[in-house]
Amino acid sequence: MTGEIVIAPSILAADFARLGQEVAAIDTAGADWIHCDVMDGHFVPNISFGADVIKAIRPTTKKIFDVHLMIAPVDPYLEAFAKAGADVITVHAEAGPHLDRSLQAIRALGKKAGVSLCPATPESAIAYVLDRIDLVLVMTVNPGFGGQSFLESQLEKIERIKAMIGDRPIRLEVDGGITRDNAAAVAAAGADTLVAGSAVFRGNSAADYAANIQAIRTAAETGRVPKGQDNAVQPMRLGEGGRTR
Repeated sequence: MTGEIVIAPSILAADFARLGQEVAAIDTAGADWIHCDVMDGHFVPNISFGADVIKAIRPTTKKIFDVHLMIAPVDPYLEAFAKAGADVITVHAEAGPHLDRSLQAIRALGKKAGVSLCPATPESAIAYVLDRIDLVLVMTVNPGFGGQSFLESQLEKIERIKAMIGDRPIRLEVDGGITRDNAAAVAAAGADTLVAGSAVFRGNSAADYAANIQAIRTAAETGRVPKGQDNAVQPMRLGEGGRTR
């Protein structure tokens, strides 16, 4: 089996008028991580929120803040997001000319480092940085908007990246159109960390969110790779002071 399945609800789909309460609700509902999609209206065609919002909601939960930076340039803002409370900082391979330098900067800030790939970007883009990352994020929609349909063409990419990772302790995350209907296929391809927005924030209570999270988790578990074919990656945990370990 792969490492434990992690469900990371994307707060992009939350009610922004009551964002703090929404984060607390998905915490109670069983979210493993809190996924924060940061968009700049330049790298992607939408604007979401910045470091100040993450700082404001950080006290509402002790869960890992999985911050996905869809911004360019990204390097000038890494420190701000680290200070705001990010535990994992993921940058896009397409967002700057010096991916290796960006990853070094994230780790120098004491944070876990991730790389995200857009649908048209081949997995070869991360071949020379695998030993600098803690997470690979495969986009299964074109980034910029929530509520898009899952691109099945990315399943083969997920499989190839899983093979590239080998026995490295790297999480393989998937973001875009994840639902209870495709979670099994995504997990079967090798993903162990699933981001879901609209599929989680259906309903209007923690109980609704809990049912949605559990449905996705159960579906993903059915697709997991049989025991003996994994690299046993375990979930990132928070230690003292909110640091990951």
